[in-house]
Amino acid sequence: MKFGKEFAAQMVQEWQEAYMHYSKLKSILKDILRFKQKNKEPLTMATTTTTTKGALNRRASLYRAFSGLTNRYKPVSAMKNNEDEVILVSAVQEGGVEGDYQTMFLMSGEEGGEFELLFFRRLDDEFNKVLRFYKKKVEEVMLEADELSKQMNALTALRIKVDNPVVKGTDMVNLADKGFSTNSSSLSHSHPINGGKQGWTHMDVIQETEMSNEEEMKEIDDRHFRPAPLDVLDHVKINVELETPIATLRSVIKSSKSDLSFSKQELRTAEEKITQAFVEFYRKLGLLKSYCFLNQLAFSKIMKKYDKITLRNASKTYLQMVDKSYLGSSDEVTKLMGRVEDTYVKHFANGNRRKGLKTLRPQAKKERHRITFLYGFFSGCSIALIVAIIVSIHARNLLKSQGRDQYMVNIFPLYSLFGYIVLHMLMYAGNVFFWKRYRVNFSFIFGFKQGTELGYREVLLLSSGLSLLALAGVISHLDMEMDPRTKSFRTLTELIPLFLLIVVLSVTFCPFNLIYRSSRFFLIRCVFHCVCAPLYKVTLPDFFLADQLTSQVQAFRSLEFYICYYGWGNFKERSNTCEESEVYKVLYIVVAIIPYWIRFVQCLRRLVEEKDTAHGLNGLKYFSTIAAVTIRTIYSHQKQKTKTWLVLAAATSGIATMTSTYWDIVIDWGLLNRNSTNPWLRDKLVVPHKGVYYAAMVLNCVLRLAWMQQVLGIQTVPFLHKTALVAVVASLEIIRRGIWNFFRSVFTF
Repeated sequence: MKFGKEFAAQMVQEWQEAYMHYSKLKSILKDILRFKQKNKEPLTMATTTTTTKGALNRRASLYRAFSGLTNRYKPVSAMKNNEDEVILVSAVQEGGVEGDYQTMFLMSGEEGGEFELLFFRRLDDEFNKVLRFYKKKVEEVMLEADELSKQMNALTALRIKVDNPVVKGTDMVNLADKGFSTNSSSLSHSHPINGGKQGWTHMDVIQETEMSNEEEMKEIDDRHFRPAPLDVLDHVKINVELETPIATLRSVIKSSKSDLSFSKQELRTAEEKITQAFVEFYRKLGLLKSYCFLNQLAFSKIMKKYDKITLRNASKTYLQMVDKSYLGSSDEVTKLMGRVEDTYVKHFANGNRRKGLKTLRPQAKKERHRITFLYGFFSGCSIALIVAIIVSIHARNLLKSQGRDQYMVNIFPLYSLFGYIVLHMLMYAGNVFFWKRYRVNFSFIFGFKQGTELGYREVLLLSSGLSLLALAGVISHLDMEMDPRTKSFRTLTELIPLFLLIVVLSVTFCPFNLIYRSSRFFLIRCVFHCVCAPLYKVTLPDFFLADQLTSQVQAFRSLEFYICYYGWGNFKERSNTCEESEVYKVLYIVVAIIPYWIRFVQCLRRLVEEKDTAHGLNGLKYFSTIAAVTIRTIYSHQKQKTKTWLVLAAATSGIATMTSTYWDIVIDWGLLNRNSTNPWLRDKLVVPHKGVYYAAMVLNCVLRLAWMQQVLGIQTVPFLHKTALVAVVASLEIIRRGIWNFFRSVFTF
């Protein structure tokens, strides 16, 4: 792989604009190369075109001065050439502080020197940009280190207050009663800084040496065990978020102000939060260290490429400047990473360095070949079953049989539920694949536990396995019904969809550590938060899942049909009276608006908490969809269609379609920006091909119109049954949601 591609692949997407623009500098070097080729100057990069010329070059190389076996030996001619400097690099002093670097090109008078002069100007701009960004980020992590120092000191005091330990010394001292902390965090705040004023020090005061128990006790005795005061707890409040419905209701009834009770629960909460803070902080330090290394490597590569093209020796001077600059000489990040490691190992890994570093430095998940094999095997079997079902339907002429309508009304909705789920899982697998390709750290963003997030292969395995079960049920259903030997087992035949549903629900709620238990429980927890949306703080996984549920309206209605068909219908005779029940009609509306209602109340809660009017407007968008779905459903259930309800359905559906389309493209995706550098798109494009964005906008509009077509009850495909048309439109909505997920994530995340 060429360095340019490798360099782009290892960039942190959030900092992409702050990296050295390698491709731009490389394009200037190509201009220099073309100029030299045009003027027929000898170039070391140019390859010989004839074997005679190549032989002469090889023969001439035998008479070149020997460069020596070690770097210490240099011939006189080489020493003389080194004195001929090509560039001079200096730092501009601004108020006694080192400022930007400037390079003076000493050969600008030569032919083609203007190209090289432009190259060094762009090179200085890129280096100064990288240097400023790196300094800014180092200052930020130092401030975060100070904040972590405060938190560690408070955590140590809280530990002493809760555990109330007794320290062995000249006499048995109860630290909590004396009002002291053991200061086990080694993060002191009693040293005067900032001109003698009392304050918090940097994390460089941490002394994390590995000692045995005897040595540690001896050091404690030598220091006379100087404990830190517990009065720090008077200025500390643990931010316990309103994560339960009861806590939310209490906050509405009375003030949420509460003092620390110094309970073990508060201590566990504080330890969990500061542990996560250390892990995230260490990861940020690693990204900053990688940023520094990659940019230094990029400057080295581009300067060596310059020397190779121009036959000059400017890289040595410039790279010496890079090494002496803050970018190359600063070691604050490396030292800080070491201190974070020592602190984490001592206080959160019980001194077990291997365990602590395993948490701080999570290893990349190993791709298991059996997963690839299984999802390939299941996919192949599913395709074979689809072909078998099509052949069976065609051979038995089932599409023109008398029981066609009965089957489509009663059985097709039962199996279509699994189709919606499988299609949604396939779209999610595609999202995960592209998130990884474009380096979107979705596992960190969604808050997955380290190492438990599902990759696209695992999602494909689950979807292909579920599709295999559902298709096996469909074909067995057809065979048992058509085979004279099993036709008498009508009750057993009709129970196959219910059996599949029970299997899926059993696997989903299985308490044992089977089939990705962590991911299943994460999904269940998010679903529960969505159901109790007004009472739980809205997090990204919760509203992301609620958005996904809005595309599964037909799946919810299929679940309702399961209850009606097997609870009140005569499934033995393959008939039901669901459409005639007023309760079923009301629930048919309720289950359809539940996903939109969840998003509506989530937007209201965020509006109250964040005071951002955008959440209120987003809530109005979902409310318009609720009105459209309700009026459309009432209109579709009318036996005698009236123009009034038709006009209302068309109006509400049109408003909901236009507002949702505008919100998707302009607000969520950030497109249709007239002032953007990319016409009618946005400034930053993760996907390099602009046509993808235009196609996504057009496809989103088309799929929205298809949804509106379903709303109005228009059947434009006469050979499709009404139930099948509903399933097709619902599937298109799931596909649209998958496309929305990708473009929303690359814009927001």
